[in-house]
Amino acid sequence: MCRYCRVAAATLVLLLLFPIICMAQNDKETYEAWKKRQQEEFSGYKRQQQEEYDNFRKKANEEYASFLKKYWEEYAAFMGVEPKKNKPVPPVVCPEEEGRKERKDKRNPFEEVILVEPPKPQPQPIEPPKPPKPVEPVRPRNEIIRFGFYGTAMQIDISTRPQFSLNGISEDNIGEAWKQLSDGNSEELLEQCLVLRSRYKLNDWGYIKLLDSISLVCGRKDNEATLLMSWLYCQSGYKMRLATNNGRLFMLFASDNIIYRHNYFIIDGGRFYPYKGEKLQGLRICNISFPKEQSMTLKMIEEPRLSIKASEKRTLQSWKYPDFNVATVVNQNLIDFYGDYPTGAINGDFGTRWAIYANTPLSDEAKASMYPRIRNIIVGKSTLRATEELLNFVQTAFVYEYDSIVWGEDRAFFAEETLYYPYADCEDRSILFSRMARDLIGVDIVLLYYPGHLATAVRFDGEQPKGDYIELPQGRYYIADPTYRGAPVGLSMPNLQNDKIKVIMLQ
Repeated sequence: MCRYCRVAAATLVLLLLFPIICMAQNDKETYEAWKKRQQEEFSGYKRQQQEEYDNFRKKANEEYASFLKKYWEEYAAFMGVEPKKNKPVPPVVCPEEEGRKERKDKRNPFEEVILVEPPKPQPQPIEPPKPPKPVEPVRPRNEIIRFGFYGTAMQIDISTRPQFSLNGISEDNIGEAWKQLSDGNSEELLEQCLVLRSRYKLNDWGYIKLLDSISLVCGRKDNEATLLMSWLYCQSGYKMRLATNNGRLFMLFASDNIIYRHNYFIIDGGRFYPYKGEKLQGLRICNISFPKEQSMTLKMIEEPRLSIKASEKRTLQSWKYPDFNVATVVNQNLIDFYGDYPTGAINGDFGTRWAIYANTPLSDEAKASMYPRIRNIIVGKSTLRATEELLNFVQTAFVYEYDSIVWGEDRAFFAEETLYYPYADCEDRSILFSRMARDLIGVDIVLLYYPGHLATAVRFDGEQPKGDYIELPQGRYYIADPTYRGAPVGLSMPNLQNDKIKVIMLQ
């Protein structure tokens, strides 16, 4: 093709493409305009939503402060519930010949199955606050408050500190102080509290304890500290009520649990417990609810992430299997936290109490100290053999003693505590065995409550044992009693009321 022909052809192509290029350019301009318009509309929507939220929350607090000046009534307390007591079944040593006997399957009856739902998500403010701004090093040091929480160093920035005063605990005093707390100066502190709750994996009870600490380190004392704690707790989405008695202000928290040994108040059909007022007989209470408030629970999905303070190393040895020995170390800070933990049941069902303990994981520190060693011991062994060895370890490595002698009252242990304290009874051993068996062997396991005794039962997918079992829709669960010293899987402790068994399902 000649040069002129080529030029002519190119020109023709350009002429043909020109409308398309112009259309594309127009489309681009249209898209950019549309995008800009959408961004403007979205920004306007966000501003409107934020304004609506601010107005809603501001209005809610204004109304709450107003109600605090008016609606107070006298309430009488209900006596704290004691844990169900049965005469404890003494520990028994299984005769060696009994353990070696060939057994036949024997189905044990049971009375009921107790289910425990997993905890629902923690409550949030009406709309979660934005994360707090990072602490700027140029700020004066006295605006950063450092404090300890169960051995864990924490800090809060109070450059925007709550500005309020409580000059008495009359209705007007409390209402006016609440109004001052809600003027915006306390928002940054609230945001930091929620961040600390998330960062250290605190459950509802841990969060209450954190707010208690923060209200004190903020320089508030007595009634002012209680009011600041109550405001933070309320704004975090929790259900609480304020109350007075003999010149003192109390925060009452609602709980899904019956908390044992703590007096409580029935308000609108729910149980409310006075924080640090366990034995109060009566209170003057303001029964005003806050939007979207939620009761607290004692359930724990994971243990709090506290700083590590290693306990002294403890060596534990199985009696039957000499190679099954481990050295354990736990986090002393976590032991201290558990020592302050209240005990309670869900929906009035006392069996759920043990499920709360058994469903709480062991700490990473405890696992790291003994799980690698145990995995090496059971590697290559059948599920049944591994369970037998772990069962004997829990049966024989711990010294049995009654809670009434050691503690003066019934006291169940989290699995971590059994590894730490020198004595353990049937419930402590069963909780620990159930936790370790699920973690290390992966078996499905349930707790079994007999009057005065706690044991476990295990479901096996492969090799099956012989002996005593219970039948559930999931299959056969063979009795494994961590207190029947030397007994194999499938052998129940003698003289128990098998027809009164309550089966407690675990997660």
